Amino acid sequence: MSAIIIENGLAHYEAIGRGRPVILIHGWIGSWRYWVPTMDDLSDRFRAYAIDLWGFGDSDRRSAGYTLPSYIGLLRQFMNEMGIGRAPLVGHALGGVIALRFAAEMPERVEQVMAVSTPLDGSALARSLTGFSGNDNDVAGRILGRRQVAAYPEVQLEAGKTDSNAIVHSVRAVMEQNLWRELDSLEIPLLLVHGIDDPVVQPPREEWVQQYEENMRAIYLEDSRHFPMLDEVNKFNRLLRQFMELKDDLDSLELKEEWRRRTR
Repeated sequence: MSAIIIENGLAHYEAIGRGRPVILIHGWIGSWRYWVPTMDDLSDRFRAYAIDLWGFGDSDRRSAGYTLPSYIGLLRQFMNEMGIGRAPLVGHALGGVIALRFAAEMPERVEQVMAVSTPLDGSALARSLTGFSGNDNDVAGRILGRRQVAAYPEVQLEAGKTDSNAIVHSVRAVMEQNLWRELDSLEIPLLLVHGIDDPVVQPPREEWVQQYEENMRAIYLEDSRHFPMLDEVNKFNRLLRQFMELKDDLDSLELKEEWRRRTR
């Protein structure tokens, strides 16, 4: 287990591989652990870092740290501690919101962003999240639905460590966001990835995304739900590697039939 002290709190992270750095940020359900297949795949060419946010996994519970500014500060200081000046960010759900906000506030530190299952405004969140009160010990079952949880043992295992207040407060913060406005200021390559059958975050309509096509693409995976990195491991990893290599040439991501875009 690897950890560093940030603002007098213990922040847990893991790192795999050698090469260019890339940072992976988890979402509301789980921790760094569900990134392991992605980290393993990238490890031949990248140094993949995955950090637990405050209140999740093995990082400290900090009642005052469950805000977007606090999480953005955590990411900034983590990069400073690791000696990472600039890197691609891969964020899932809450992690995607943090990655986009971080890129909008500190574009000089972000090469590109893959935002996975990320709500661009509060209306994209399912009632299982917006109505979560923190009174249920089965965090994963309450949000995903108990029938779906069995498909994600790595998520269910780590979800039990979550401080429910971290979910409640960060969901409220995201409900007040409109990331479409942030997209206007972003000039870096941005890839949105969504599972068609996501029960937690509603994917954005394609016509909305088309307004930002100079530097952004959206790809919808037909056999994925909320965790594309686990639902379609090989396809997700190939897509991420291609995105990391192509950088500005996002049009090429649409050429393969299995990655075709689909209108909701």
